[in-house]
Amino acid sequence: MEHGSYSDPSKATFSFVDEDHTFANSVRFSLNQDPRVSFCGYSIPHPSDNRVNIRIQTTGDPAREVLIDACQDLMVMCQHVRGTFDKAVSDFKKGKTRKGKKDMDVE
Repeated sequence: MEHGSYSDPSKATFSFVDEDHTFANSVRFSLNQDPRVSFCGYSIPHPSDNRVNIRIQTTGDPAREVLIDACQDLMVMCQHVRGTFDKAVSDFKKGKTRKGKKDMDVE
């Protein structure tokens, strides 16, 4: 859910249900990498409430578009990490560890 001003789309607060610090901090990190973002922060209203509020203020671009771009960038980062991890596991299982040394066996 988006909470913001209709007169200034560059400032908005987004509420995400069933999310926690893991998601919010990742999105915050991705948003802070964007030069269009002048402020980004998140809060959890109450520990027993599974909701995260993310506040975004931009230099002029609509906050909604900047959030969408940040989430897409985050997905690309996660895909890269997953691909790198899967390749490392595959190489390890094939016996291709660093510097050709075999540290342990995996069944």
